[in-house]
Amino acid sequence: MQIEQRIINALKEALTKAYGLEKPIHIEKPKDTAHGDLSSNIAMMCARDLKQNPFDIATHIKAHMPNIEGVRAVDIKRPGFINFFIDTETLKQVITEILKKGRDYGALTLAQDTHINIEFVSVNPTGDIHVGHARGAAAGDAMSRILKKAGYKVTKEYYVNDGGNQIHNLALSIQARYEQLFDQDTPLPEDGYHGKEITALAKAIKETHQDRFIKEDGYEFFKSHGVKTMLDGIKSDLANFDVSFDIFFSEKSLYESNAVEKTIDVLKAKGYTYEKDGALWLKTSDFGDEKDRVIIKSDGTNTYLTPDIAYHHDKINRGYDLLVDILGGDHHGYINRLKAAIQMLTGESNKLEIDILQMVKVLQDGEEVKMSKRSGKAITLRDLIDEAGKDAIRYFFARHSLNTHMDLDLDLAIKKSNDNPVFYAQYAHARIVTLLNKAKDTKNLTPDDAITSYDALDNDHIKALLTVLNDYPAVIEEAASKRIFHKVTQYIHTLAQHLHAYYSHVPVIVADEQATKQALNLLKATKIVLKDALDLIGVDAPNSM
Repeated sequence: MQIEQRIINALKEALTKAYGLEKPIHIEKPKDTAHGDLSSNIAMMCARDLKQNPFDIATHIKAHMPNIEGVRAVDIKRPGFINFFIDTETLKQVITEILKKGRDYGALTLAQDTHINIEFVSVNPTGDIHVGHARGAAAGDAMSRILKKAGYKVTKEYYVNDGGNQIHNLALSIQARYEQLFDQDTPLPEDGYHGKEITALAKAIKETHQDRFIKEDGYEFFKSHGVKTMLDGIKSDLANFDVSFDIFFSEKSLYESNAVEKTIDVLKAKGYTYEKDGALWLKTSDFGDEKDRVIIKSDGTNTYLTPDIAYHHDKINRGYDLLVDILGGDHHGYINRLKAAIQMLTGESNKLEIDILQMVKVLQDGEEVKMSKRSGKAITLRDLIDEAGKDAIRYFFARHSLNTHMDLDLDLAIKKSNDNPVFYAQYAHARIVTLLNKAKDTKNLTPDDAITSYDALDNDHIKALLTVLNDYPAVIEEAASKRIFHKVTQYIHTLAQHLHAYYSHVPVIVADEQATKQALNLLKATKIVLKDALDLIGVDAPNSM
């Protein structure tokens, strides 16, 4: 059990004994370490209920606390903080734990019976992945990795919009570009796609099929081949971004299986629909939406909402405990209507949670960049990887919560200095590898798993590093339970800071062979955790820089 959990349990026990209360207990690190290694404000949280001075409450709680393994002292500071000082020898045990567990250190099992479906990216197969979608890809993948680390069962899903009007326009756009290659005056459809990838696709079709689709109708071929080719390109770009999916779900399959019609029938049977002005409406306003929504228009066609409802109904029927959607900011209005539909279908709107992805502003030379230098079009994921590399882009995206607008500074992302946060983090890992190699080459010394005593590790920088290593499971738990993946990125930066400080102030390879081995074990443990944390956000841990 981690020290933090021992402290929380002790505070809960003391609060019950002293006052018969049960309250959520939160602990945090004081900014000034002179005030302790960890602190709780529970006394102040109870002051209103108990109508007492928080300092007196804290003193009374302390008097009822049991001894806490690993805590050498407990202190009370006004106005009512309960501060805990951790025993350094207990902290050192984390080295042995990490070396024993390896990459399993920090893994949790509390949520192993919960199966989460995370849908993200879901770009229409009508063009390349743009910068906003790239942020969603980095976020969804990092979130999935962290949830798996915490013990959740996770399925990553991509919804392929291959059944709507946009695919009709894709086919017409490819057809127009193809026919133009034969000097035919075929205009693009009004809502057609102008991207260079459409022209490239038309040229490839001409090379393979010559004038076949001048002589015969090629609409169905343009549609099916266009979707496949575009989706293959998207998959390729995602693979280069180290993002993969377990399921690519076809919208078209909803119609082929009559899932849309069946879902509408369920809603009708439950009395949640009505007809008005020749259209079929859904009573979403009864469940928190600002107004009712049309699901079948007066001309008999479905609205965009209708297959989305059927899709989420299908996901629920597949047995997931929780559905998580990562959607762009322009989908904010979708939240209440989709949750209303889930409530109608299952009685549990909380089965669906939607995280909204805010905009990204790309900066270069201090100016906002809206167009790709290569194509003259909107910036794509491919552009970002070409410019700064996969690791930098994923790290920068993983630094910010989804609900905040962010600036992506490409100049900083490619900078080879400690000013660049991804360079700073990766350099910490490379620095450890260098030290381990140096110890082996110069002293023939390597980490020794048989070591259990770390008496030679006695320094404030070492204690700070040990404290951060000890924090890792708690960081995983918080990041997973709250789906705040940027907490892991913040942790990486903190761990790198303390590693660099340790390197700068404490010699590793010394005359005392046993002391050197102890230090090498600490470095190996740090390397394991740093590499694992970087992997959770999809960033490589290089051995040299």
